[in-house]
Amino acid sequence: MTTALPEPRVFREEGLPARVTVFEVGPRDGLQAETDIIPARIKVQLCRRLYAAGSRDLEVTSFVPPAWIPQLADAEQVVAELDVPDGARAVGLVPNLRGLQRAIDAGVREVSVVVSATESFAQANLNTTRTGAIDRAVEVIQAANAEGVPVRGYVSMAFGDPWEGAVDLDAVLTATTALHDAGSRTVAISDTIGVATPGHATAVIEAALAAGVPVERIALHLHDTYGQSLANVHAALRLGVAEFDSSVGGLGRCPYAKGATGNLATEDLVWMLHGLGIETGLDLRALAATTLWLSRIRSTRPASRIARAYAAAGLDTPDIAQEVTNT
Repeated sequence: MTTALPEPRVFREEGLPARVTVFEVGPRDGLQAETDIIPARIKVQLCRRLYAAGSRDLEVTSFVPPAWIPQLADAEQVVAELDVPDGARAVGLVPNLRGLQRAIDAGVREVSVVVSATESFAQANLNTTRTGAIDRAVEVIQAANAEGVPVRGYVSMAFGDPWEGAVDLDAVLTATTALHDAGSRTVAISDTIGVATPGHATAVIEAALAAGVPVERIALHLHDTYGQSLANVHAALRLGVAEFDSSVGGLGRCPYAKGATGNLATEDLVWMLHGLGIETGLDLRALAATTLWLSRIRSTRPASRIARAYAAAGLDTPDIAQEVTNT
């Protein structure tokens, strides 16, 4: 018998997007900073579960050198074993032209690149200067587009930096417009350490719009260190932003930013969006079940409030536990 689970009541708010793209980063950003290394077969199953839950926008792995992020050293194997549904995306992050070629050779048909709004993070995370990271990303975007491979860009440390503190808005705009002008499909303005507030998010987005970046090319990538992610999403929705990154179960953190907690949990984001009457195409129950499945495998407690609430309401049933045992 199917367990009756609570769902958000719908109260529409005038002026918000009718539909939002939830860009799922759990398999990449979510797993890259965890101390345990998840087997490739479990990563593939995670992606399959996310697709089955309705996700059509999924970042599946990263083609960085294994010495940098050993948690994702099996990128080629994951891609080879993954069946991507028709109409769905399977994006691979690449650090440079060599990573781009690895991704293309593996069969990936969309990639993402990362730049930094700060000098310190560029050197710690990207092994180059802030300007050098932008130049390298632009080179990748141009080469990928020439091959018919769309590119998604990230601007890391757009709201705060663990070494430098406050981030200059002009630096954020320089990076954002460079990725957009080079041909990025979307630019994800990223709160890497989770310090943004709704007013701050509004100011950065309005500045990007004023700089000529169309709202349909802007996404928001949020971490929930100070519990502000959903409030920041709501502020961005009011400006017309309709793409948000999230990670199933709230997995992941920035490995180079001490103290930064997980990404905004996909289930928590979807609960709020559905409550506002915004379509996502995602199944809350299936998302929560996926979180509980992976948490049981890893012997961890999920960060997602919705997953924990659904577990308390009876979602974590013996059949799910048995499936974990057999996986």
